[in-house]
Amino acid sequence: MNLNDEQVERYSRHIILQGVGGEGQEKLLAAKILIIGAGGLGAPVALYLAAAGVGTIGIIDADVVDISNLQRQVIHFTPDIGRPKVESAKEKMNAINPDVRVVTYNELFTKNNALDILANYDFVVDGTDSFSAKFLINDACVLAKKPFSHGGILRFDGQTMTHVPGTASYRCVFKEPPPANAVPTCSQAGVFGAVAGMLGTIQAAEAIRYIVGVGELLTNRLLIFDALRMRFRTVRVKPSELGIQGFRDSYDPPVCELRR
Repeated sequence: MNLNDEQVERYSRHIILQGVGGEGQEKLLAAKILIIGAGGLGAPVALYLAAAGVGTIGIIDADVVDISNLQRQVIHFTPDIGRPKVESAKEKMNAINPDVRVVTYNELFTKNNALDILANYDFVVDGTDSFSAKFLINDACVLAKKPFSHGGILRFDGQTMTHVPGTASYRCVFKEPPPANAVPTCSQAGVFGAVAGMLGTIQAAEAIRYIVGVGELLTNRLLIFDALRMRFRTVRVKPSELGIQGFRDSYDPPVCELRR
């Protein structure tokens, strides 16, 4: 292993874990993962990826910390109110693990910068809460041939799936965004705070397992859970030609809004 003594001790529970080991930990240290959104989902994802020793973690969000965020966005603390979310998140990630290089983007993820940003990463985690954001992330990742984890929460419910090139993507489940105001947002309908943690840790596990190359990813499957009744189920998803190819030259995605 090319790990120093401190790293061997820090990551010892991964190193002794069958299926990960020293080789898997070295893969994590060499990996580059992008988190889009530093809110309810992005918060636990960022904490667990940093703790796991992912070498480079990019995090993009143009928002600032608001007091209403603190009920579920566990990477931000009360003194962070008013600070850019990416700065607040980076501070906590480096406090957990100084091994990690955190790259911050205090900006929106848009059709103009999406492909340039994605080019620098091995895996992408969608931590946004708007349909325009999710379709943009999906289509940009499909066009760039980047694997990504989709996640969405509302009220007591969560859903997630993982796309790798050639498997079903978000558009294989949902062909196009719903009409405006057809589905309420978290700010309109509310969200059970712990649901964000439940789903975010699943997304972090998918990202880590993809990098290490262990287990069975949530590809061609949509995982849905109801935290009110604590019920989980998976739905098989068949890849569609549109869903795995994207819109290519004719596609003009909207600006991604990361407000939550």
